[in-house]
Amino acid sequence: MAAEYGLTDLQLGYVFSAFVIGYALFQAPGGRLADRIGPRRTLLGAVVWWGLFTTLSAAIPSGAAHSLIILIAVRFALGVGEAVVYPSSNRFVAAWIPSVERGLANGLIFAGVGAGAGVTPPLIVYIMQTYGWRASFIVSAAIGLIAGVIWYLLSRDRPSEHPMISADELRHIEAGLPPSGSEKRAILPWGAIFSSKDLAAMTLSYFAYGYTAYIFFTWFFIYLSSVRGLDLKASRYYAMLPFIAMAACSSLGGWISDRVAARSGERTGRCGIAAAGMALAAIFVALATQVESARLASIVLAGGAGALYISQSAFWAVTAEIAGPSAGTVSGVMNMGGQIGGAVTASLSPWIAGRFGWTASFLTAAALCGVGAALWSVVNPAHRMFRASLPGEPGAASPAGVGRQSTY
Repeated sequence: MAAEYGLTDLQLGYVFSAFVIGYALFQAPGGRLADRIGPRRTLLGAVVWWGLFTTLSAAIPSGAAHSLIILIAVRFALGVGEAVVYPSSNRFVAAWIPSVERGLANGLIFAGVGAGAGVTPPLIVYIMQTYGWRASFIVSAAIGLIAGVIWYLLSRDRPSEHPMISADELRHIEAGLPPSGSEKRAILPWGAIFSSKDLAAMTLSYFAYGYTAYIFFTWFFIYLSSVRGLDLKASRYYAMLPFIAMAACSSLGGWISDRVAARSGERTGRCGIAAAGMALAAIFVALATQVESARLASIVLAGGAGALYISQSAFWAVTAEIAGPSAGTVSGVMNMGGQIGGAVTASLSPWIAGRFGWTASFLTAAALCGVGAALWSVVNPAHRMFRASLPGEPGAASPAGVGRQSTY
């Protein structure tokens, strides 16, 4: 694509950033939509939107005037549609998954993301080499639409609505969920959301997370082939390593978080595991810059990506815990911070590399991971953003929230 449209690395960074900016800005509105109409319909609409604009990305003729501006606009719109996916998923988790199992549940969701990203490089390279880069966009759109239809047919917004769920399974789920009547209450106002210091700390930490993660999503393949000197065949396989590590460590981190939270409390199980994962990622990413072998550096960086994803599920589990019926909106605000970090790294990383070298780009990401780890020290999952019941009702909680057994 870059060669056909005559794009420089900096201009390609603008295209990457356009997607992430649209994705970031519509996180909170997308989450609000999922809170209001449910994740089932929201995710189906998102997949249809995504398929349309992915196809349009491949439909821009190479000789089109102002092709850079058109690409930026299409990619921005693509980001807008995709923005609802993770907040909707978290709203689904809040409705379906008992609190003690949310770490693993979120880990499995993001393991799917890592697995998909892991198989993508060789598949896309094969399609590009055989049929051209435009075909890779069309195939991706088709796969997404098929997945969206399957999701809509198999999913329901609430366990009680699903025709295939057994009575025993329904009782197990509902035992760890809030009373069904509480979901009829109004969702949290924006003021209550933006005044939460716990959410603010997680949003800033997720900015650091997103900044680092998007280096792998946007520049890692180019870094291996253009900077480290790996040929196209080697690059496509080594580029898979971080995403394989993400898939494995996302589930592992969620499982560890659940186990530690059950034994030592959510502060340790969620916040402690997240901080440890980000700190370890900072160490791996920094060490990789000092490794001369391109292949060994790829493995060390993959270790950094895996360590980063150990912390992933904690972000989403904590937002589901503190937000209750507004989990979509609150997690959308947090994810907006992560995607802004991604937008920044998409353009800033090549700028830093151009002036100071790619070592400086990766060291910047490592430093931000360290800051993100430290921010978890001020987060407390026991601080609920909702009341256990409406003011004046029996059992109303204090505004500061209640402990682990609170309902919403």
